[in-house]
Amino acid sequence: MCARASEPARTRTTARGILSAPRLLVALAGRAPGEPSGFSLATAGARTRARFSVRRAYGVGRVVLAVVGVVALLGYFDYVLGFAAFAVYNYFSYFTVLSGMAAVIAFVAGAIIAFTRAVDPAWLDWFRLLITTYIIVSGIVFLTIVIQSSSRDYTIEVPWSSQLLHFWIPSIALLDWLTDAGKTRLPWKTTAWVMLVPGIWGAFTLVRGALVGWYPYFFLDPAQVSGPLETLLYSLVAVVLFTGIAAVLTAMSRRPRRRTPRPE
Repeated sequence: MCARASEPARTRTTARGILSAPRLLVALAGRAPGEPSGFSLATAGARTRARFSVRRAYGVGRVVLAVVGVVALLGYFDYVLGFAAFAVYNYFSYFTVLSGMAAVIAFVAGAIIAFTRAVDPAWLDWFRLLITTYIIVSGIVFLTIVIQSSSRDYTIEVPWSSQLLHFWIPSIALLDWLTDAGKTRLPWKTTAWVMLVPGIWGAFTLVRGALVGWYPYFFLDPAQVSGPLETLLYSLVAVVLFTGIAAVLTAMSRRPRRRTPRPE
Protein backbone atom coordinates (compact mmCIF):
# COMPACT_ATOMS: atom_id res chain seq x y z
CA MET A 1 0.00 0.00 0.00
CA CYS A 2 2.85 2.34 0.71
CA ALA A 3 4.18 1.67 -2.75
CA ARG A 4 0.78 2.32 -4.36
CA ALA A 5 0.22 5.46 -2.26
CA SER A 6 3.50 6.97 -3.46
CA GLU A 7 2.87 6.30 -7.17
CA PRO A 8 0.60 9.34 -7.82
CA ALA A 9 3.20 11.65 -6.30
CA ARG A 10 5.87 10.26 -8.64
CA THR A 11 3.52 10.61 -11.59
CA ARG A 12 2.82 14.29 -10.90
CA THR A 13 6.50 15.04 -10.46
CA THR A 14 7.37 13.32 -13.72
CA ALA A 15 4.66 15.21 -15.59
CA ARG A 16 5.93 18.55 -14.31
CA GLY A 17 9.45 17.60 -15.41
CA ILE A 18 8.28 16.65 -18.89
CA LEU A 19 6.36 19.92 -19.31
CA SER A 20 9.33 22.00 -18.16
CA ALA A 21 11.86 20.16 -20.37
CA PRO A 22 11.07 22.01 -23.62
CA ARG A 23 11.48 25.37 -21.92
CA LEU A 24 14.79 24.28 -20.48
CA LEU A 25 16.05 22.98 -23.83
CA VAL A 26 15.08 26.20 -25.59
CA ALA A 27 16.86 28.31 -23.01
CA LEU A 28 19.98 26.16 -23.14
CA ALA A 29 19.97 26.12 -26.95
CA GLY A 30 20.19 29.89 -27.01
CA ARG A 31 23.01 29.92 -24.49
CA ALA A 32 26.48 30.36 -25.91
CA PRO A 33 29.23 27.99 -24.71
CA GLY A 34 30.74 29.12 -21.46
CA GLU A 35 27.70 31.15 -20.36
CA PRO A 36 26.18 30.36 -16.97
CA SER A 37 23.17 28.08 -16.72
CA GLY A 38 21.14 31.03 -15.40
CA PHE A 39 20.95 32.32 -18.97
CA SER A 40 17.30 32.97 -19.84
CA LEU A 41 15.13 33.42 -22.88
CA ALA A 42 14.73 37.08 -21.99
CA THR A 43 18.50 37.49 -22.07
CA ALA A 44 18.67 35.72 -25.44
CA GLY A 45 15.94 37.98 -26.82
CA ALA A 46 17.68 41.11 -25.57
CA ARG A 47 20.97 40.04 -27.11
CA THR A 48 19.29 39.23 -30.43
CA ARG A 49 17.55 42.61 -30.49
CA ALA A 50 20.81 44.37 -29.72
CA ARG A 51 22.61 42.47 -32.48
CA PHE A 52 19.97 43.37 -35.04
CA SER A 53 20.00 46.97 -33.84
CA VAL A 54 23.72 47.16 -34.58
CA ARG A 55 23.19 45.50 -37.97
CA ARG A 56 20.51 48.05 -38.84
CA ALA A 57 22.95 50.82 -37.96
CA TYR A 58 25.45 49.33 -40.41
CA GLY A 59 22.68 49.11 -42.99
CA VAL A 60 21.82 52.78 -42.60
CA GLY A 61 25.50 53.70 -42.83
CA ARG A 62 25.90 51.74 -46.06
CA VAL A 63 22.86 53.43 -47.60
CA VAL A 64 24.39 56.81 -46.77
CA LEU A 65 27.72 55.66 -48.19
CA ALA A 66 26.02 54.54 -51.42
CA VAL A 67 24.31 57.93 -51.78
CA VAL A 68 27.62 59.72 -51.18
CA GLY A 69 29.23 57.48 -53.80
CA VAL A 70 26.62 58.40 -56.41
CA VAL A 71 27.00 62.10 -55.62
CA ALA A 72 30.79 61.83 -55.86
CA LEU A 73 30.63 60.01 -59.21
CA LEU A 74 28.28 62.62 -60.65
CA GLY A 75 30.40 65.44 -59.27
CA TYR A 76 33.56 63.96 -60.73
CA PHE A 77 31.85 63.51 -64.10
CA ASP A 78 30.86 67.17 -64.08
CA TYR A 79 34.42 68.12 -63.12
CA VAL A 80 36.16 66.23 -65.96
CA LEU A 81 33.68 67.62 -68.48
CA GLY A 82 35.26 71.00 -67.78
CA PHE A 83 38.37 69.94 -69.72
CA ALA A 84 37.97 70.86 -73.40
CA ALA A 85 40.10 67.95 -74.62
CA PHE A 86 38.28 65.37 -72.51
CA ALA A 87 36.04 62.83 -74.24
CA VAL A 88 32.98 61.65 -72.32
CA TYR A 89 33.66 57.96 -72.94
CA ASN A 90 37.11 58.32 -71.36
CA TYR A 91 35.38 58.87 -68.02
CA PHE A 92 34.52 55.18 -67.87
CA SER A 93 38.14 54.19 -68.48
CA TYR A 94 39.29 55.28 -65.01
CA PHE A 95 39.70 52.37 -62.63
CA THR A 96 38.55 54.66 -59.82
CA VAL A 97 35.25 55.34 -61.59
CA LEU A 98 34.60 51.67 -62.37
CA SER A 99 35.46 50.55 -58.84
CA GLY A 100 33.39 53.44 -57.43
CA MET A 101 30.34 52.27 -59.39
CA ALA A 102 30.86 48.72 -58.16
CA ALA A 103 31.26 50.06 -54.62
CA VAL A 104 27.81 51.68 -54.77
CA ILE A 105 26.35 48.28 -55.71
CA ALA A 106 28.27 46.63 -52.86
CA PHE A 107 27.05 49.23 -50.35
CA VAL A 108 23.41 48.78 -51.40
CA ALA A 109 23.66 44.98 -51.29
CA GLY A 110 25.40 45.13 -47.91
CA ALA A 111 22.67 47.43 -46.56
CA ILE A 112 19.85 45.13 -47.69
CA ILE A 113 21.51 42.11 -46.08
CA ALA A 114 22.24 44.04 -42.89
CA PHE A 115 18.56 44.96 -42.59
CA THR A 116 17.40 41.36 -43.02
CA ARG A 117 20.09 39.00 -41.74
CA ALA A 118 22.36 38.77 -38.71
CA VAL A 119 25.29 37.33 -40.69
CA ASP A 120 26.42 38.09 -44.25
CA PRO A 121 26.31 35.33 -46.87
CA ALA A 122 29.72 34.29 -48.21
CA TRP A 123 29.11 35.69 -51.71
CA LEU A 124 28.44 39.18 -50.35
CA ASP A 125 31.60 39.37 -48.28
CA TRP A 126 33.61 37.94 -51.18
CA PHE A 127 32.27 40.79 -53.34
CA ARG A 128 32.78 43.37 -50.59
CA LEU A 129 36.37 42.25 -50.05
CA LEU A 130 37.23 42.67 -53.73
CA ILE A 131 35.54 46.07 -54.03
CA THR A 132 37.07 47.36 -50.79
CA THR A 133 40.48 46.28 -52.05
CA TYR A 134 39.96 48.04 -55.38
CA ILE A 135 38.86 51.39 -53.95
CA ILE A 136 41.66 51.38 -51.37
CA VAL A 137 44.28 50.73 -54.06
CA SER A 138 42.72 53.45 -56.22
CA GLY A 139 43.15 55.90 -53.37
CA ILE A 140 46.76 54.89 -52.75
CA VAL A 141 47.64 55.13 -56.45
CA PHE A 142 45.95 58.53 -56.81
CA LEU A 143 47.75 59.85 -53.74
CA THR A 144 51.05 58.66 -55.24
CA ILE A 145 50.26 60.43 -58.52
CA VAL A 146 49.43 63.67 -56.69
CA ILE A 147 52.69 63.50 -54.72
CA GLN A 148 54.76 62.74 -57.84
CA SER A 149 53.11 65.48 -59.93
CA SER A 150 55.40 68.12 -58.45
CA SER A 151 58.48 66.32 -59.80
CA ARG A 152 56.93 66.00 -63.26
CA ASP A 153 56.21 69.71 -63.74
CA TYR A 154 52.42 69.51 -63.68
CA THR A 155 49.73 70.11 -61.10
CA ILE A 156 46.80 67.83 -60.28
CA GLU A 157 43.70 69.36 -58.78
CA VAL A 158 41.84 67.38 -56.16
CA PRO A 159 38.20 68.58 -56.17
CA TRP A 160 35.72 67.55 -53.51
CA SER A 161 34.36 64.73 -55.68
CA SER A 162 37.83 63.28 -56.15
CA GLN A 163 38.51 63.54 -52.42
CA LEU A 164 35.35 61.56 -51.71
CA LEU A 165 36.11 58.87 -54.30
CA HIS A 166 39.79 58.44 -53.51
CA PHE A 167 40.05 59.08 -49.77
CA TRP A 168 36.84 59.36 -47.75
CA ILE A 169 34.78 56.52 -49.22
CA PRO A 170 37.68 53.99 -49.17
CA SER A 171 38.52 54.93 -45.57
CA ILE A 172 34.93 54.51 -44.37
CA ALA A 173 34.55 51.25 -46.33
CA LEU A 174 37.70 49.95 -44.65
CA LEU A 175 36.35 50.96 -41.23
CA ASP A 176 33.10 49.18 -42.06
CA TRP A 177 35.00 46.01 -42.93
CA LEU A 178 37.19 46.08 -39.83
CA THR A 179 34.37 46.68 -37.34
CA ASP A 180 31.52 44.65 -38.87
CA ALA A 181 30.91 41.61 -36.68
CA GLY A 182 28.48 40.10 -39.20
CA LYS A 183 31.14 39.12 -41.74
CA THR A 184 31.48 35.52 -42.74
CA ARG A 185 34.82 33.72 -42.40
CA LEU A 186 36.40 33.90 -45.86
CA PRO A 187 38.88 31.28 -47.12
CA TRP A 188 42.38 32.34 -48.14
CA LYS A 189 41.72 31.32 -51.73
CA THR A 190 39.53 34.43 -51.98
CA THR A 191 42.67 36.49 -52.57
CA ALA A 192 43.35 34.52 -55.77
CA TRP A 193 40.46 36.36 -57.45
CA VAL A 194 41.62 39.87 -56.62
CA MET A 195 43.78 40.36 -59.75
CA LEU A 196 41.16 39.16 -62.23
CA VAL A 197 39.40 42.50 -62.77
CA PRO A 198 42.55 44.69 -62.61
CA GLY A 199 44.27 42.33 -65.06
CA ILE A 200 41.44 42.56 -67.58
CA TRP A 201 41.19 46.33 -67.10
CA GLY A 202 44.97 46.77 -67.55
CA ALA A 203 45.10 44.73 -70.75
CA PHE A 204 42.09 46.56 -72.19
CA THR A 205 43.52 49.97 -71.25
CA LEU A 206 46.89 49.30 -72.88
CA VAL A 207 45.29 48.07 -76.10
CA ARG A 208 42.75 50.89 -76.19
CA GLY A 209 45.38 53.50 -75.33
CA ALA A 210 47.54 52.39 -78.26
CA LEU A 211 44.54 52.79 -80.56
CA VAL A 212 43.11 56.11 -79.36
CA GLY A 213 46.29 57.70 -77.98
CA TRP A 214 44.90 58.32 -74.46
CA TYR A 215 45.65 56.64 -71.13
CA PRO A 216 43.88 57.26 -67.82
CA TYR A 217 47.12 57.16 -65.79
CA PHE A 218 50.57 58.43 -66.67
CA PHE A 219 52.42 55.22 -65.79
CA LEU A 220 50.54 53.40 -68.56
CA ASP A 221 51.38 56.02 -71.19
CA PRO A 222 54.62 55.21 -73.09
CA ALA A 223 55.10 58.94 -73.76
CA GLN A 224 55.21 59.75 -70.02
CA VAL A 225 57.50 56.98 -68.77
CA SER A 226 61.08 56.05 -69.54
CA GLY A 227 60.05 52.80 -71.21
CA PRO A 228 58.21 49.50 -70.82
CA LEU A 229 60.30 48.58 -67.79
CA GLU A 230 58.97 51.54 -65.81
CA THR A 231 55.40 50.59 -66.72
CA LEU A 232 56.15 47.02 -65.67
CA LEU A 233 57.58 48.26 -62.36
CA TYR A 234 54.45 50.26 -61.58
CA SER A 235 52.32 47.27 -62.54
CA LEU A 236 54.24 45.00 -60.17
CA VAL A 237 53.76 47.51 -57.36
CA ALA A 238 50.03 47.52 -58.11
CA VAL A 239 49.94 43.71 -57.96
CA VAL A 240 51.63 43.78 -54.56
CA LEU A 241 49.12 46.37 -53.32
CA PHE A 242 46.10 44.43 -54.57
CA THR A 243 47.18 41.07 -53.17
CA GLY A 244 48.57 42.49 -49.94
CA ILE A 245 45.45 44.48 -49.07
CA ALA A 246 43.17 41.60 -50.03
CA ALA A 247 45.19 39.28 -47.77
CA VAL A 248 44.88 41.70 -44.84
CA LEU A 249 41.12 42.04 -45.33
CA THR A 250 40.78 38.26 -45.55
CA ALA A 251 42.75 37.88 -42.33
CA MET A 252 40.44 40.38 -40.62
CA SER A 253 37.42 38.24 -41.58
CA ARG A 254 39.06 35.19 -40.02
CA ARG A 255 39.65 36.68 -36.60
CA PRO A 256 38.03 34.64 -33.80
CA ARG A 257 34.89 36.20 -32.36
CA ARG A 258 35.40 37.25 -28.75
CA ARG A 259 32.55 36.65 -26.34
CA THR A 260 31.93 39.04 -23.50
CA PRO A 261 31.76 37.05 -20.23
CA ARG A 262 28.50 37.45 -18.34
CA PRO A 263 28.28 37.60 -14.55
CA GLU A 264 26.95 34.59 -12.70
